[in-house]
Amino acid sequence: MSQIAVGERHTMTYRVPENRCVPDVFPESPEFQTVPRVFATAYMVGAMEWACMEALRPHLEPGQGSVGVHVDISHTAATLPGMEVRYECTVTEVDGRTVWWEVKAFDDLGPIGEGRHARAVLDQARFEAGVNRRAEQAEVPGLAG
Repeated sequence: MSQIAVGERHTMTYRVPENRCVPDVFPESPEFQTVPRVFATAYMVGAMEWACMEALRPHLEPGQGSVGVHVDISHTAATLPGMEVRYECTVTEVDGRTVWWEVKAFDDLGPIGEGRHARAVLDQARFEAGVNRRAEQAEVPGLAG
């Protein structure tokens, strides 16, 4: 990984589609089906990770990837489908292969969430081999199928 500096910032925007609402997270859950069709926390957090992944990508060497290893996020306001969300991430710490981010999200009306996220940089082939070993142990299909 090439050097990524504390204070480095990245912004990403995402328009919330109709299928990223709370009932879509677990369609089989009756509890999730009782919540109005607003942007789901799970998808908001996923998009925060995505923004950090985008920011980290130029610093990765060929064959490297990253995985999320920590999430501490609050979701403070409901966002409706069709609204645009702006994600801002700022590097707050680099600890070896782990990069810590402050993340914030804003929709058309103001702040909707914030917190911390950490991503670990790894060798993609080694990671995939480990996933496939776990799949064999669990007797489920691995990454190859």
